[in-house]
Amino acid sequence: MKKLVIASNNPGKLREIDRILQPLGLEVLPQSAFNIPEAEEPYCTFIENCLTKARHASELAGLPALADDSGICVDALNGAPGVYSARFAGEPKSDQRNNEKMIELLKHETNRKAHYYCVIVLVRHPHDPQPIIAEGSWHGEIIDTPRGSGGFGYDPYFLVPELGQTGAELPPDVKNGMSHRGKALAELVEKLKRADLIQS
Repeated sequence: MKKLVIASNNPGKLREIDRILQPLGLEVLPQSAFNIPEAEEPYCTFIENCLTKARHASELAGLPALADDSGICVDALNGAPGVYSARFAGEPKSDQRNNEKMIELLKHETNRKAHYYCVIVLVRHPHDPQPIIAEGSWHGEIIDTPRGSGGFGYDPYFLVPELGQTGAELPPDVKNGMSHRGKALAELVEKLKRADLIQS
């Protein structure tokens, strides 16, 4: 496996995925390089939406494809925004409006626990009967006032208590080492090595 299409148009996700996969000798291409439109995400679970996106990109690019489906799950909101994290405040997608909605819904809540969750699916071809699946979680809590200029999405409001910093305040290498996506990608890399799909 030399080339891989990433089933995403999110620049933040693409940067994080590319940073981890580039050293493996893979040519990582965004789906925009093939003019592939975003896939429908009709399901209420991360894994179903992720499989749909990976198969969609693989079919249209004619290459192995990697999809990521991730979001933030807030305990006091019964796991919301969950799979709707990117569109929590509706269309068009807006990180600012999504965060404003989350903070408004939490204004009377004392339980601020939350976690990011990420599932990654790699298909060798659109009809791959054994997709490679990896997942990761990152636990923290929601704060009312944003901090930091890095990251994306909900990162400025996501406090990592043991570090006393938000996801947006962490250097990229630190974030990649402990984030939901970083953990899922590390698991994926190990599975790819075991399957002899990349060089060890």
